[in-house]
Amino acid sequence: MEATKGYRALLKNLPMSPSKIRPIANHIRRKSYIDAIAILDAFPQKGAGYLKKAIQSAAANAMYQDQNLDEESLFVTELLVDGGPSRTTIWPRSHGRADRQIKRSSHIRVVLDHKVVE
Repeated sequence: MEATKGYRALLKNLPMSPSKIRPIANHIRRKSYIDAIAILDAFPQKGAGYLKKAIQSAAANAMYQDQNLDEESLFVTELLVDGGPSRTTIWPRSHGRADRQIKRSSHIRVVLDHKVVE
């Protein structure tokens, strides 16, 4: 994967399936930082909290690395929700059978960049 310019944050091994987080992530791609946080505050899903945490972490990294940066100039350039390691548990059933439950996890990668004002 090509290295992307910008300010990054990575959340790993979140205890939630990527298929539950991706629809929320589709709403905030290529939005400004302020708009993305406002949209995520309106969502009731648990995955919105994880995405908000990742975006705020990337913004904090940006503010730390560049002291002259303001929040209004940041926007989400890249937002990836990938699958993490899966854990299987066995449920005993009648007649010696067993069911498997797959507990999925996610990795979230956020890249923020600033707009150049001309």
